[in-house]
Amino acid sequence: MPRAIWSGSVSFGLVNVPIKLVTATSPKDVRFHQLHDADGGRINQKRVCSIDGEEVAFEHIVKGYDIGGGRYVTVSPEELSTLDPAATRTIDIEEFVDLSDIDPVYFEHSYYLIPDGRAEKPFALLVETMSRTGKVAVGRFVLRSKQYLATIRAKDGVLVLATMLYADEVVDTAELEVPKAADTQPSEREVKMAEQLVESLSAPFEPDKYRDDYREKVLALIDAKAEGEEIVAPEAPEPTAPVVDLMAALEESLARAKKRSA
Repeated sequence: MPRAIWSGSVSFGLVNVPIKLVTATSPKDVRFHQLHDADGGRINQKRVCSIDGEEVAFEHIVKGYDIGGGRYVTVSPEELSTLDPAATRTIDIEEFVDLSDIDPVYFEHSYYLIPDGRAEKPFALLVETMSRTGKVAVGRFVLRSKQYLATIRAKDGVLVLATMLYADEVVDTAELEVPKAADTQPSEREVKMAEQLVESLSAPFEPDKYRDDYREKVLALIDAKAEGEEIVAPEAPEPTAPVVDLMAALEESLARAKKRSA
């Protein structure tokens, strides 16, 4: 079972539910170290001053905020500590909303909430209530001296907490350069054909169907090299030709999709 990284309670109204926070994900990225190609030694990173070129001891490094023009405002840990949010052990639910009202772009990291101690009954009550209403709780809590905005939803008998970005951390789509000329709009026939293609490729989402093929290939390559096998780089793939006839591409795609599902 994953180790709890935080414990506290979920508070809504006058009800407090003791909980523990555990990680909900386990990334499987392949991590490499930097080595010296001549002797295989690990590369060490040094903190060097850009002015005198000397290595700087950690105790002489301070935080500085760039205000432009090569000027920095230094801030000490003691000064920052005066602004730290109150490190309470409570996730304060402020409101309940529909999940469909939240754009996924706001979600950051996911965790599981499980009952702590003898909190099984109030925890089960919260899970059942949220399951029946289909609502998502929105609240705030402090983790490692930082205050997070978060959502809580019911899933398979547990609660899933997702930390969220604040509105000013999400790029407004109005800032993006998107073609708006009338001649870029698809015809009704093209839209209908695209809808048929989407329908032909539609299926229930099954996470286990999708595997990290690249990671598996990297690990296989590492195993092969560890066994002394020589790796030969493949030829570069041919560049993909740009779409010239959109309707023809849609028709061909739909035909292939139907053939695959037959």
